[in-house]
Amino acid sequence: MASKFLILAFLAITSSLAFADPSSLQDFCVADLKSSVPVNGLVCKDPKLIEANDFFFSGLHLAGNTSNPAGSRVTPANVAQIPGLNTLGISLVRIDYAPWGINAPHTHPRATEILTVLEGSLQVGFVTSNPENRLITKVLQKGDVFVFPVGLVHFQHNVGKVNAVAIAALSSQNPGVISIANSVFGSKPAISADVLAKAFQVDKDTIYNLQSKF
Repeated sequence: MASKFLILAFLAITSSLAFADPSSLQDFCVADLKSSVPVNGLVCKDPKLIEANDFFFSGLHLAGNTSNPAGSRVTPANVAQIPGLNTLGISLVRIDYAPWGINAPHTHPRATEILTVLEGSLQVGFVTSNPENRLITKVLQKGDVFVFPVGLVHFQHNVGKVNAVAIAALSSQNPGVISIANSVFGSKPAISADVLAKAFQVDKDTIYNLQSKF
């Protein structure tokens, strides 16, 4: 009986440690962007050296240059631009779209995204995981909000004849982005054409042509 009690007590203690409060134990941890110390995230700057600019960024009022093949531009405001975001689990982006421009299919491995349209009309969507691979899509107008769950492939497409603008918040100070086409066809070194030809069920010349574009 005593041994059973000890086992239960041990399980209770280890469970409480496993689910301990992950909240920050200090007011902030401003990122020291100059530090080369390897940690999961960024090293904290000496609190005595912080200043208001560590929590400040100016530029989201400026339209991004959409003169590129995708016809869009993402302007980030994450920990790389605002060191004070370190450990706080949040960031922003502004996305500008030329008429018919796209924010190509991509994922954020570390963040859920919530997007709101400021100007224009956007078709947005995400694809559920295997085996369903279901497309969840909707056309958004000015003021509409849409959520992209963490890790799922998603996109935006300006379906209007004028420029569109959106602001999105992400649940990480460093959400990461994996652009599907860039990752598959632009990896360094390149993924074998044999592998990609079989995966996409096309000939290798088609793969070589796609790889040449990335």
